[in-house]
Amino acid sequence: MKKLVIVGCGRLAEIVADAVINGVLSDYDLVGAYSRTPSKAEHMAVKMQQHGRTCKACTTLDDLLALKPDYLVEAASPAAMRQIALPTLKNGTSIVTLSIGALADADFYEEVKNTAKANGSRVYIASGATGGFDVLRTAALMGNASAKFFNEKGVRALRRSSVYNELLETEKRIVFSGTATEAIGTFPTGLNVAVAASLASVGPEKMQVAMQSTPGFVGDTQRVEIKNDQVHAVVDVYSATPEIAGWSVVSTLLNIASPIVF
Repeated sequence: MKKLVIVGCGRLAEIVADAVINGVLSDYDLVGAYSRTPSKAEHMAVKMQQHGRTCKACTTLDDLLALKPDYLVEAASPAAMRQIALPTLKNGTSIVTLSIGALADADFYEEVKNTAKANGSRVYIASGATGGFDVLRTAALMGNASAKFFNEKGVRALRRSSVYNELLETEKRIVFSGTATEAIGTFPTGLNVAVAASLASVGPEKMQVAMQSTPGFVGDTQRVEIKNDQVHAVVDVYSATPEIAGWSVVSTLLNIASPIVF
């Protein structure tokens, strides 16, 4: 049985916890939870205990890592990922992360990679609300590839962002155009998937990203496109809610433990 802990105890983390409880992740034991809001970690621990499992609500990352987990699921934020990545990897604990935006920083990416290698641990990038990492990576390896990423959101998701203005309430507009690195700087939590797709293909500095605001639109559309001299691939995913991201973590954990990997 592999020991699992979670950082960030919102809805996406609950999907992972439910997968453990319901036997979908039968190779894992969820032994600890940590959140910047202690009551959320306590809720996670109580939920597991109600199903006959022991899970500790931790108040610090050190307490969480003291449980000696094999895997840590990060479902918090890019800022949290920057704080927890190196200590976790040095602990010999591998990370399954949704906050891929933290890895758009090339220096931090290299530090994470080197730390993981030195400590026999790994970072698994969950696909979140997009997909097609296999074909993106393959097409990029073939050479001479270019890639672009498109995201569509409703105006409600942008009302507290730096790109918001009242015209978005009634007009469809492209509100951002730039690289994946620039995108995650403008939307710290809203375009992690663009960084994930870029790391699987041409890199954050070369991936071109556009975001469209559409009045009345609900959910997210993520479209990634890659071309080389022989291949043209388009992966188009619509999700009404963010729950696909939590299930992508479950899928990643299943792959880690499975003798057959998709």
